[in-house]
Amino acid sequence: MSSNSADSEAFERLLAHLERQLDFESSYYNESYLDRRISARMRRRDVDSYDAYLDLVRSDPEEPTALLDSLSINVTSFYRNPEAWEPIREVLREVTSGRGRATVWSAPCSDGREPYSVAMLALDDDEVSTRRLDIVGSDINADVLERAREGIYQTTKTRDVAEELEPLDDAASYVDRDGDQFAVRDEVKDLVTFEQHDLIADEPKRNVDLVLCRNLLIYINAESKRAVVDTVLSSLRDGGYLVIGMTETLPRESRPQVETVDKRRRVYRRT
Repeated sequence: MSSNSADSEAFERLLAHLERQLDFESSYYNESYLDRRISARMRRRDVDSYDAYLDLVRSDPEEPTALLDSLSINVTSFYRNPEAWEPIREVLREVTSGRGRATVWSAPCSDGREPYSVAMLALDDDEVSTRRLDIVGSDINADVLERAREGIYQTTKTRDVAEELEPLDDAASYVDRDGDQFAVRDEVKDLVTFEQHDLIADEPKRNVDLVLCRNLLIYINAESKRAVVDTVLSSLRDGGYLVIGMTETLPRESRPQVETVDKRRRVYRRT
């Protein structure tokens, strides 16, 4: 964002409108992240000032939805960062080896590819007991959760779904392909439930065995990062596992609550 005070004031007016009229909590996010996403919408709509874009948001009934979708952190893929999935496989084997049920929580889950990745990995591995496995995907965005429940994905110019599924021995067992469209099979869907959840404002879950909170912390401010990590750590049972993104770090205040299982791939265990 420009350091020009007029631009700064216009940017703040735009954010205030989003908070007041669209119930968007801009204070959770890094300002630079918000500016990048908003500026991308401005370029797409051929608008060159924050005030002009605010006028567009007020006058075009479709733009608020498009903007909120852009601001949502929904960059995802099947088996994102493939090397991170080997320790996840090991944790799935461990937590499903007992007599009780094991819960895996993907938060935020975006369009469902991460929790479905967990489900397919579990089904693909004879050492993981899917009979004892519950997978929950949560996100703050209700629209993206609807897409997740549908479980239908498209190959595009920038995303090759078949390539994303390569870590599986036999992806065709779990996904039906029709040209560029991929539909997750019911066997996979049956392992996953989806729900709306705000990692900052809502209550923690209880007795979760594994939380995947990957590639969220890099987008949010320090205060929100601590709140998110407090939520996920409070949700874990003693000895439960947390996996964050490979470029992310835990807040300093949270580190005494965990031991590092795999430093490079950001796997931690609640102590």
